[in-house]
Amino acid sequence: MAEEEKQAELTDVIADLEKAVAEYPNNVMARHHLGLVYRSAGRTDEAVEQLEKAIALDNQSMESMINLGAIYFERGDSEKALELNRTALIISPKMAEAYVNIGLIEQQRSRVEEAVENYNKALQIDPKLITAWLNLASAYTMMEEDVKAVEAARQAVALEPDSPMARNNLAVALYFSGAWQESHRNMEKARELGYSVDPRFAEALQTKLPKEQ
Repeated sequence: MAEEEKQAELTDVIADLEKAVAEYPNNVMARHHLGLVYRSAGRTDEAVEQLEKAIALDNQSMESMINLGAIYFERGDSEKALELNRTALIISPKMAEAYVNIGLIEQQRSRVEEAVENYNKALQIDPKLITAWLNLASAYTMMEEDVKAVEAARQAVALEPDSPMARNNLAVALYFSGAWQESHRNMEKARELGYSVDPRFAEALQTKLPKEQ
């Protein structure tokens, strides 16, 4: 689908949801979904407003909390994001996404061991949650736990072989473990899938590869 068609479709969805919210202002799901599509359209202030209203109408609205937390995290308000995800976990202790989000916040704060703990909690709940494996690989790389980083990245690739980020994370983990040729293959696969590989990483990897005769 062309970008123009996607935007037109998004505009139509927004119009339908705005109409639904106007007709049924206490409909939690209508406000929740309107918040999500506002976020997709880059209208984050309006997304925050709708998600906050959804939570005000239903203080058990975990999905709204998770998505609102993601917006606050993107805006740099990690305290508010942390509060929302912890509240979601109080309501539903088996919400794997909330553990991943808390892990991301901890990792951003350089509390990497705490991040790993939260990613592992998420994976205990949902072993197929690729975001947990991706972030776990990144955290292990930060900790210089290279073998564990490779294992986590391979799990992500096994779940989604065509995930550009999974391929890139595996390339990085393999680089630090000394498997440079396999790292290069995965880096090229990430590029092929549309990932914007860090040129500094690509240059560093190139120096490790055998020189062509």
